[in-house]
Amino acid sequence: MTDTVADFPMARAAGCPFDPPPQMLRLQTERPVSRVRLWDGSTPWLVTRYEDQRSLYGDPRLSVDPRRPGFPHFSAAFQEAYSRMPPSFLNMDDPEHARIRRMVTAPFTIKRIEAMRPAVQRMTDAFIDAMLAGPNPADLVRALALPLPSLVICELLGVPYADHEFFQSRSEVGVRRDASVEESRAASGELLTYLDAQLQAKLADPGDDLLSDLAARTRDGDLARHEAAMLGLLLLGAGHETTANMIALGVLALLEHPEQLAVVRDTDDPKVLAGAVEEMLRYLTVVHNGQRRVALADVEIGGETVRAGEGVIIPGASGNWQPDRFPDPGRLDVRRDARRHMAFGFGIHQCLGQPLARLELQVVYSTLLRRVPTLRRAVGLEKIPFKDDGVVYGVYELPVAW
Repeated sequence: MTDTVADFPMARAAGCPFDPPPQMLRLQTERPVSRVRLWDGSTPWLVTRYEDQRSLYGDPRLSVDPRRPGFPHFSAAFQEAYSRMPPSFLNMDDPEHARIRRMVTAPFTIKRIEAMRPAVQRMTDAFIDAMLAGPNPADLVRALALPLPSLVICELLGVPYADHEFFQSRSEVGVRRDASVEESRAASGELLTYLDAQLQAKLADPGDDLLSDLAARTRDGDLARHEAAMLGLLLLGAGHETTANMIALGVLALLEHPEQLAVVRDTDDPKVLAGAVEEMLRYLTVVHNGQRRVALADVEIGGETVRAGEGVIIPGASGNWQPDRFPDPGRLDVRRDARRHMAFGFGIHQCLGQPLARLELQVVYSTLLRRVPTLRRAVGLEKIPFKDDGVVYGVYELPVAW
């Protein structure tokens, strides 16, 4: 390994769409804490080993605040957006992060989410019914992977599902790494205006939903109006974007591994199914460009000193493919114990909606494969458009036949 600073993000190997970039995995072995070069010429630290990543996730000397100098932004559009928009709790440090997170934790408890299983099952069956009644082949992204989590998060938030095309299209711009500053500004502005209007409507006519609760908190002075709108924006976007990509990419990975597909399709054991989902999360790690931080003080990690004001990138994909943590990590094994993966991050900022994502994935994978046992790719793997340009990895479309 030379001292040459590698560009980041790194390219995946041709013909290996599920594998993390090979250069990243080499760094994990040869130089696990190293400099990389971003789009703006900055050179933050890339931390690729599992134990170092977990340590940094819990280190209060690292900040998630993207307004701090030295923060390693995804793109110019992200940098500009963070400079003008009020922060969401996702981009706050404690104690503000903890204060706001507590306000939205209750709907995402495991018990509350598990109570949604029958409803998610009905929604899944309805979308599959519609797909089977329509053209064959079909695009699984448009038929199931995108509409299901969109409908689920709409029900949870109290947002009209009739507006799903509006917020899906704007959210898609928001997670594109190559979106221009102007595109990002327009999309985020339209979404914030939309969420603010929804909050206003909930003040006049509250329901049994999360936006109504946020609206009540603005009325009572617990939340500022802009904080509530940003929370709504975060939950609406994150609630469908990552899960939609996991559904489509996971189905594709299973189609490429028929022996693993058979385990998911044929099991009646909820524990086996839950374990399979954990392995899928580990294997694919769709948030593939790393969690971003900036050091508030000097931090020693992996034999290197990260100085105050320097950026840090933590790519969960490399930690989730570390051989001494997950033996033979490039092998998809749905019976593997993958529960300690970091697909949802780790520590105080780990994904709030992970119980909901797990539930949706368990229901979708098992139901789709059981109900459509002849499901197959309708085009060659080389013709499937992967989201290499996105903050969240997945496929733009997945033509399937049965």
